[in-house]
Amino acid sequence: MSRSFEDLVAEADAAPVEGWDFSWLVGRATEQRPSWGYQSMMGERMVRASAALDIQTGGGEVLAGVPKFPPLAVATESWPPNVAKATALLHPLGAVVVADEDEPPLPFADEAFDLVVSRHPVTVWWEEIARVLRPGGTYLSQQVGPASVFELVEFFLGPQPEEVRRKRHPDDARTAAEAAGLEVVDLRSESLRTEFSDIGAVVYFLRKVIWMVPGFTVDGYGDRLRQLHERIEDEGPFVAHTTRFLIEARKPV
Repeated sequence: MSRSFEDLVAEADAAPVEGWDFSWLVGRATEQRPSWGYQSMMGERMVRASAALDIQTGGGEVLAGVPKFPPLAVATESWPPNVAKATALLHPLGAVVVADEDEPPLPFADEAFDLVVSRHPVTVWWEEIARVLRPGGTYLSQQVGPASVFELVEFFLGPQPEEVRRKRHPDDARTAAEAAGLEVVDLRSESLRTEFSDIGAVVYFLRKVIWMVPGFTVDGYGDRLRQLHERIEDEGPFVAHTTRFLIEARKPV
């Protein structure tokens, strides 16, 4: 027997959402993974680096998964609950966590790092990345692409204008990186199938990824949530498509 709308929503609304760990969704939602394997690529570059910076580390989960840190490993994060979580996770592994507001300037000297990484940054300050990279250094990032999970976004917000749908386009990232003086050596993008199997998964996702439906609350979107619950009950999982792109850029020697 399926669980009630009220039970599913109440459970998801009470679940903690700090960090960037989505294990709460196991068995309730699935997302196809990009083919390039970002964490593996990051780990390969960490082994070769002497000083590395992870920008917007979240709870530190991705950085913690690399096999070996360079002699100097630093991570930045702005949200206080994530700062605490990342500190507890990364300090024992030898990485320093710096609380930073994610606004320029980065709190580091010029040419401080030979590797800068970032998974799903909210904003990319390309000139700051170029400034803290040493000549010959690398920036590697997996980012959210345009109109990601917009089937879900538009279910709640209605059709979005083209300028909103095109935001975070990989071509714009290339242009911005090159304008900051970096050479783009790899750029690829993929559209990935995502399924939400119950309304609790939707509530948890929108509470955690707060920019998808800005200002989302269960009370504020109660009617639409109930409609979506009934649709999932009748038709099966709600299908959306996540977009991701990988960009690697180097600072010329």
